[in-house]
Amino acid sequence: MTNLAKQIDRFTETDIDDEIVVMRLDTGEFFSLAGTGAAAWRLIDGTRDRAGLINALAAEFDGEEAEIAADVDEFLLQLKEFGLVVA
Repeated sequence: MTNLAKQIDRFTETDIDDEIVVMRLDTGEFFSLAGTGAAAWRLIDGTRDRAGLINALAAEFDGEEAEIAADVDEFLLQLKEFGLVVA
């Protein structure tokens, strides 16, 4: 499978307390990521594919792998729709 990578030329981000705030540069839209969303965002670094992301999250958080996979799929779909991540 293809590794997941952020489209770093399309956004800027900053950490604020326990969340990550991401702003799309072309639209000015803001996204706030906390908890598992923030953890998943940090793990998308170009070295993992979908399965690697799921495995890393399963190791960090207590949960059913199938549930984590479903959440990751939804999260990745949103990130791709917003143009923030490519596979």
